Amino acid sequence: MRMVLTVKVKNKQTLRMFAAWLIIGLFLFAAPVGVLASIGSGTTNQTTSPAIGSGGLGDRTRAGDEASRTNRYEPGQTENQDQLGELNIANDVTITYNNGNGTITGSLRILLILTAIAVAPTLLICLTSFTRILIVLHFTRQALNTQTAPPNQVMIGISLFLTYFIMAPIFTQINNEAIKPFEQGRITQEEAIEIGLAPLRQFMYEQTQQKDARMFLEISGTEWNDEMELSDIPTQVLIPAFMVSELRTAFIIGFVIYIPFLVIDMVVASALMAMGMMMLPPTTISMPFKILLFVLADGWNLVIVNLVKTFY
Repeated sequence: MRMVLTVKVKNKQTLRMFAAWLIIGLFLFAAPVGVLASIGSGTTNQTTSPAIGSGGLGDRTRAGDEASRTNRYEPGQTENQDQLGELNIANDVTITYNNGNGTITGSLRILLILTAIAVAPTLLICLTSFTRILIVLHFTRQALNTQTAPPNQVMIGISLFLTYFIMAPIFTQINNEAIKPFEQGRITQEEAIEIGLAPLRQFMYEQTQQKDARMFLEISGTEWNDEMELSDIPTQVLIPAFMVSELRTAFIIGFVIYIPFLVIDMVVASALMAMGMMMLPPTTISMPFKILLFVLADGWNLVIVNLVKTFY
């Protein structure tokens, strides 16, 4: 009997503890729900309380009202073309015509400038003297065996300014004969492109070797004859022929620059072999002598000046 009573008491205590925890859990769950419900009802009442059309908050938050719409004034109507420009319609890219001569707005001009900037590197490499200058400077650095001296940024900068020096008369001619007359409306776009390409075509024609032009003409299916002039060669043929000629000329100049430094390498290698220093790299010993020879001969002046003269 004592065992049974003891078990019953213990079961009652467990039941009371379970009921107490259940009440606490319900209270903890019901309290946040009640708070959220009261907040939601208060917000709903606050939002829906002003009547539409009474000038309260509901009028100011409706889409299309004066406070929320993008246009401040009501759309207007026009009777002729002159009144259209006075309306507050939008900020747009427009082109206006006056007596057949087009004027480009500032937005469209910016778009054209950004497009030209994106295409400019390709035109700079393919249609100017930049390629030959950069390749020759690269061969000079390799012949000196100085690895990264001068660095690539310096070499590209020198090439850019030398290209500007060589191409400045051509760029000035294009600006005076094509760009300015087109902006003033004296010539059409097609005429501006044709006039602007003429100085570049003349420059490329003078630097292009005949066999390269003949090769690309034969590939394109155009018959070559010795009486062909610049006007007879299409631009799509002249540009690749000019690039191949520039590569050939640059490699020839690079080979000539390599010869004296190659002689120094051979002399140093022979001296090391004679002294039995076969494990010592010859380039380690020859590099100071190369730099000394280049400085004493004023090598940068010789290379750059004679390189520029090849375009005249």
